[in-house]
Amino acid sequence: MDRLWIVYPAEKKYGTLVDIDGNIVDKIELPLVFSLPVRIDVIRRAVHSALTAKLQPKGRDPLAGKRRVGESWGIGYSVARVPRLDNGRAVFAPNVRGGRRQFAPTVMERIHEEINRKEMKLAIMSSLAGLADPKFVFKRSYVVPKSVENIPIVVVNSIEDISATKDLKKFLVRLGLWGNIERAQEMTRIRAGRGKMRGRRYVEPKSLLFIISSSKAPLTRAIRNLPGSDYVTPMTLNILKLAPGGLPGRLSIITVKALEMISHLFPVEKA
Repeated sequence: MDRLWIVYPAEKKYGTLVDIDGNIVDKIELPLVFSLPVRIDVIRRAVHSALTAKLQPKGRDPLAGKRRVGESWGIGYSVARVPRLDNGRAVFAPNVRGGRRQFAPTVMERIHEEINRKEMKLAIMSSLAGLADPKFVFKRSYVVPKSVENIPIVVVNSIEDISATKDLKKFLVRLGLWGNIERAQEMTRIRAGRGKMRGRRYVEPKSLLFIISSSKAPLTRAIRNLPGSDYVTPMTLNILKLAPGGLPGRLSIITVKALEMISHLFPVEKA
Protein backbone atom coordinates (compact mmCIF):
# COMPACT_ATOMS: atom_id res chain seq x y z
CA MET A 1 0.00 0.00 0.00
CA ASP A 2 1.21 3.50 -0.79
CA ARG A 3 2.23 5.78 1.99
CA LEU A 4 -0.36 7.94 3.71
CA TRP A 5 -0.78 11.41 2.33
CA ILE A 6 -0.13 14.18 4.83
CA VAL A 7 -2.51 17.12 4.97
CA TYR A 8 -1.64 20.20 6.95
CA PRO A 9 -4.20 21.47 9.46
CA ALA A 10 -7.06 22.81 7.37
CA GLU A 11 -10.71 23.58 7.72
CA LYS A 12 -12.89 20.48 7.89
CA LYS A 13 -15.05 19.89 4.86
CA TYR A 14 -18.70 18.88 5.14
CA GLY A 15 -21.20 17.58 2.64
CA THR A 16 -24.99 17.82 2.56
CA LEU A 17 -26.69 14.58 3.63
CA VAL A 18 -29.89 13.88 1.67
CA ASP A 19 -32.44 11.08 2.08
CA ILE A 20 -34.10 9.06 -0.67
CA ASP A 21 -36.96 11.56 -0.97
CA GLY A 22 -34.62 14.46 -1.75
CA ASN A 23 -34.97 16.09 1.67
CA ILE A 24 -31.90 17.57 3.35
CA VAL A 25 -31.34 15.71 6.61
CA ASP A 26 -28.08 17.02 8.01
CA LYS A 27 -24.48 17.70 7.09
CA ILE A 28 -21.85 14.96 7.08
CA GLU A 29 -18.12 15.22 7.63
CA LEU A 30 -16.05 14.32 4.58
CA PRO A 31 -12.82 12.28 4.58
CA LEU A 32 -9.56 14.20 4.80
CA VAL A 33 -8.83 13.60 1.12
CA PHE A 34 -11.41 16.32 0.38
CA SER A 35 -9.31 18.78 2.42
CA LEU A 36 -6.20 18.48 0.25
CA PRO A 37 -5.10 21.52 -1.75
CA VAL A 38 -6.40 21.64 -5.31
CA ARG A 39 -3.39 21.39 -7.65
CA ILE A 40 -4.70 22.66 -10.96
CA ASP A 41 -1.30 22.20 -12.62
CA VAL A 42 -1.21 18.50 -11.75
CA ILE A 43 -4.84 18.02 -12.79
CA ARG A 44 -4.26 19.58 -16.20
CA ARG A 45 -1.17 17.46 -16.77
CA ALA A 46 -3.14 14.31 -15.89
CA VAL A 47 -5.99 15.31 -18.22
CA HIS A 48 -3.48 15.92 -21.02
CA SER A 49 -2.02 12.47 -20.41
CA ALA A 50 -5.44 10.81 -20.45
CA LEU A 51 -6.50 12.56 -23.65
CA THR A 52 -3.31 11.80 -25.56
CA ALA A 53 -3.44 8.15 -24.44
CA LYS A 54 -6.55 7.72 -26.61
CA LEU A 55 -4.89 8.98 -29.79
CA GLN A 56 -4.08 6.36 -32.41
CA PRO A 57 -0.57 6.48 -33.93
CA LYS A 58 -0.66 7.57 -37.57
CA GLY A 59 1.98 6.90 -40.20
CA ARG A 60 2.55 6.78 -43.96
CA ASP A 61 3.44 3.90 -46.27
CA PRO A 62 7.27 3.86 -46.51
CA LEU A 63 7.00 3.50 -50.31
CA ALA A 64 4.39 6.23 -50.80
CA GLY A 65 5.48 8.38 -53.76
CA LYS A 66 8.52 6.17 -54.45
CA ARG A 67 7.02 3.62 -56.80
CA ARG A 68 7.99 5.48 -59.99
CA VAL A 69 11.52 4.85 -61.26
CA GLY A 70 13.09 8.00 -62.63
CA GLU A 71 16.51 9.57 -62.96
CA SER A 72 17.79 13.08 -63.49
CA TRP A 73 18.47 14.06 -67.08
CA GLY A 74 21.39 16.14 -65.98
CA ILE A 75 22.26 19.53 -67.44
CA GLY A 76 21.62 20.88 -70.91
CA TYR A 77 17.86 20.29 -71.12
CA SER A 78 16.68 23.58 -69.55
CA VAL A 79 14.72 21.69 -66.89
CA ALA A 80 15.21 21.20 -63.18
CA ARG A 81 17.53 18.36 -62.21
CA VAL A 82 14.89 16.22 -60.44
CA PRO A 83 14.18 12.54 -61.18
CA ARG A 84 12.10 12.25 -64.37
CA LEU A 85 10.45 9.59 -66.47
CA ASP A 86 11.22 9.19 -70.16
CA ASN A 87 8.20 11.33 -71.03
CA GLY A 88 9.56 14.23 -68.97
CA ARG A 89 7.27 13.91 -65.93
CA ALA A 90 9.02 14.65 -62.64
CA VAL A 91 8.71 11.97 -59.97
CA PHE A 92 9.96 11.01 -56.52
CA ALA A 93 10.97 14.50 -55.33
CA PRO A 94 8.91 16.13 -52.53
CA ASN A 95 8.20 19.27 -54.60
CA VAL A 96 6.56 17.52 -57.58
CA ARG A 97 3.09 16.15 -58.21
CA GLY A 98 2.82 12.55 -57.05
CA GLY A 99 6.17 12.64 -55.28
CA ARG A 100 6.98 11.51 -51.77
CA ARG A 101 6.00 13.61 -48.81
CA GLN A 102 8.74 15.40 -46.96
CA PHE A 103 8.88 14.66 -43.20
CA ALA A 104 5.80 12.40 -43.36
CA PRO A 105 4.10 11.31 -40.09
CA THR A 106 5.56 8.19 -38.56
CA VAL A 107 4.23 5.74 -35.98
CA MET A 108 7.38 6.37 -33.95
CA GLU A 109 6.24 9.90 -33.12
CA ARG A 110 5.68 10.43 -29.40
CA ILE A 111 2.08 11.55 -28.99
CA HIS A 112 1.28 10.19 -25.51
CA GLU A 113 2.15 12.51 -22.64
CA GLU A 114 3.20 9.93 -20.06
CA ILE A 115 2.72 10.59 -16.36
CA ASN A 116 3.91 8.87 -13.22
CA ARG A 117 1.50 6.61 -11.37
CA LYS A 118 1.73 8.56 -8.11
CA GLU A 119 1.34 11.82 -10.01
CA MET A 120 -1.90 10.55 -11.52
CA LYS A 121 -3.06 9.47 -8.07
CA LEU A 122 -2.28 12.94 -6.72
CA ALA A 123 -4.30 14.45 -9.57
CA ILE A 124 -7.30 12.25 -8.73
CA MET A 125 -7.06 13.12 -5.04
CA SER A 126 -6.74 16.79 -5.89
CA SER A 127 -9.79 16.62 -8.17
CA LEU A 128 -11.72 14.94 -5.33
CA ALA A 129 -10.83 17.92 -3.17
CA GLY A 130 -12.15 20.17 -5.94
CA LEU A 131 -15.57 18.50 -5.63
CA ALA A 132 -15.87 19.99 -2.12
CA ASP A 133 -14.65 23.49 -3.01
CA PRO A 134 -17.56 25.83 -3.85
CA LYS A 135 -15.20 28.22 -5.61
CA PHE A 136 -14.49 25.68 -8.34
CA VAL A 137 -18.04 24.30 -8.47
CA PHE A 138 -19.67 27.69 -9.07
CA LYS A 139 -16.96 28.52 -11.61
CA ARG A 140 -18.41 25.76 -13.79
CA SER A 141 -21.83 27.55 -13.72
CA TYR A 142 -23.87 24.81 -12.06
CA VAL A 143 -27.39 25.41 -10.77
CA VAL A 144 -27.27 24.84 -7.01
CA PRO A 145 -30.29 25.69 -4.81
CA LYS A 146 -29.77 27.88 -1.76
CA SER A 147 -30.94 25.08 0.50
CA VAL A 148 -27.76 23.14 -0.32
CA GLU A 149 -25.18 24.86 1.85
CA ASN A 150 -22.39 22.25 1.60
CA ILE A 151 -21.13 20.34 -1.40
CA PRO A 152 -20.77 17.62 -2.52
CA ILE A 153 -24.19 16.09 -1.95
CA VAL A 154 -24.12 12.80 -0.02
CA VAL A 155 -27.12 10.52 -0.46
CA VAL A 156 -28.22 7.44 1.44
CA ASN A 157 -27.33 4.06 -0.10
CA SER A 158 -30.91 3.22 -1.07
CA ILE A 159 -30.66 5.56 -4.06
CA GLU A 160 -28.59 2.91 -5.83
CA ASP A 161 -31.72 0.75 -6.10
CA ILE A 162 -33.41 3.26 -8.43
CA SER A 163 -33.46 1.83 -11.96
CA ALA A 164 -35.94 4.10 -13.78
CA THR A 165 -34.95 7.52 -15.07
CA LYS A 166 -38.34 8.99 -14.17
CA ASP A 167 -37.77 8.08 -10.49
CA LEU A 168 -34.31 9.63 -10.57
CA LYS A 169 -35.81 12.73 -12.17
CA LYS A 170 -38.28 13.08 -9.30
CA PHE A 171 -35.39 12.89 -6.84
CA LEU A 172 -33.41 15.59 -8.68
CA VAL A 173 -36.47 17.84 -9.01
CA ARG A 174 -37.14 17.65 -5.25
CA LEU A 175 -33.50 18.43 -4.55
CA GLY A 176 -33.45 21.33 -7.03
CA LEU A 177 -30.74 19.96 -9.33
CA TRP A 178 -32.84 19.13 -12.38
CA GLY A 179 -31.93 22.48 -13.94
CA ASN A 180 -28.42 21.18 -14.59
CA ILE A 181 -29.83 18.34 -16.72
CA GLU A 182 -32.04 20.72 -18.70
CA ARG A 183 -29.12 23.08 -19.21
CA ALA A 184 -27.01 20.28 -20.68
CA GLN A 185 -29.83 19.26 -23.02
CA GLU A 186 -30.44 22.82 -24.23
CA MET A 187 -26.74 23.47 -24.87
CA THR A 188 -26.16 20.25 -26.83
CA ARG A 189 -25.16 21.28 -30.35
CA ILE A 190 -23.77 19.90 -33.59
CA ARG A 191 -20.00 19.96 -33.71
CA ALA A 192 -18.27 22.36 -36.09
CA GLY A 193 -15.77 20.82 -38.46
CA ARG A 194 -14.89 17.37 -39.74
CA GLY A 195 -15.54 15.65 -36.42
CA LYS A 196 -19.27 15.40 -37.18
CA MET A 197 -18.40 12.92 -39.97
CA ARG A 198 -16.29 10.75 -37.68
CA GLY A 199 -18.72 9.66 -35.02
CA ARG A 200 -18.48 12.84 -32.93
CA ARG A 201 -21.49 14.66 -34.31
CA TYR A 202 -22.76 16.27 -31.10
CA VAL A 203 -21.05 18.29 -28.37
CA GLU A 204 -22.75 17.66 -25.02
CA PRO A 205 -21.91 19.72 -21.92
CA LYS A 206 -21.15 17.95 -18.66
CA SER A 207 -23.78 18.02 -15.93
CA LEU A 208 -23.96 15.87 -12.78
CA LEU A 209 -21.48 13.21 -11.67
CA PHE A 210 -22.73 10.26 -9.60
CA ILE A 211 -20.18 8.40 -7.48
CA ILE A 212 -21.67 5.06 -6.49
CA SER A 213 -20.32 1.95 -4.79
CA SER A 214 -20.68 -0.52 -7.69
CA SER A 215 -21.02 -0.35 -11.46
CA LYS A 216 -23.61 -3.16 -11.26
CA ALA A 217 -26.06 -1.08 -9.24
CA PRO A 218 -29.49 -0.52 -10.88
CA LEU A 219 -28.91 3.24 -10.68
CA THR A 220 -26.53 3.05 -13.66
CA ARG A 221 -29.48 2.29 -15.94
CA ALA A 222 -31.26 5.43 -14.79
CA ILE A 223 -28.21 7.68 -15.17
CA ARG A 224 -27.41 6.75 -18.78
CA ASN A 225 -30.50 8.58 -20.10
CA LEU A 226 -29.64 11.91 -18.45
CA PRO A 227 -27.86 14.38 -20.77
CA GLY A 228 -24.28 15.11 -19.72
CA SER A 229 -24.39 12.86 -16.65
CA ASP A 230 -21.75 10.27 -15.78
CA TYR A 231 -21.15 7.76 -13.02
CA VAL A 232 -17.97 6.35 -11.52
CA THR A 233 -17.11 4.08 -8.63
CA PRO A 234 -14.30 4.60 -6.10
CA MET A 235 -12.41 1.80 -7.89
CA THR A 236 -12.79 3.43 -11.32
CA LEU A 237 -12.22 7.10 -10.58
CA ASN A 238 -11.37 8.82 -13.86
CA ILE A 239 -9.65 12.19 -14.13
CA LEU A 240 -11.63 12.96 -17.32
CA LYS A 241 -14.90 12.61 -15.40
CA LEU A 242 -13.79 14.23 -12.14
CA ALA A 243 -12.29 17.28 -13.89
CA PRO A 244 -13.53 17.53 -17.50
CA GLY A 245 -11.33 19.78 -19.58
CA GLY A 246 -8.82 20.07 -16.75
CA LEU A 247 -11.16 22.24 -14.67
CA PRO A 248 -11.99 20.76 -11.22
CA GLY A 249 -15.23 21.31 -9.35
CA ARG A 250 -17.83 19.11 -11.02
CA LEU A 251 -21.12 18.99 -9.13
CA SER A 252 -21.28 15.50 -7.64
CA ILE A 253 -23.74 13.23 -5.86
CA ILE A 254 -21.99 10.60 -3.70
CA THR A 255 -23.54 7.71 -1.82
CA VAL A 256 -22.58 7.06 1.79
CA LYS A 257 -21.05 3.68 0.93
CA ALA A 258 -18.97 5.19 -1.86
CA LEU A 259 -17.75 7.88 0.52
CA GLU A 260 -16.55 5.22 2.95
CA MET A 261 -14.75 3.39 0.15
CA ILE A 262 -12.98 6.60 -0.89
CA SER A 263 -11.72 7.15 2.66
CA HIS A 264 -10.18 3.64 2.66
CA LEU A 265 -8.71 3.89 -0.85
CA PHE A 266 -7.15 7.31 -0.27
CA PRO A 267 -5.97 7.34 3.36
CA VAL A 268 -4.82 10.74 4.59
CA GLU A 269 -3.49 11.55 8.02
CA LYS A 270 -3.53 15.00 9.54
CA ALA A 271 -0.23 16.62 10.36
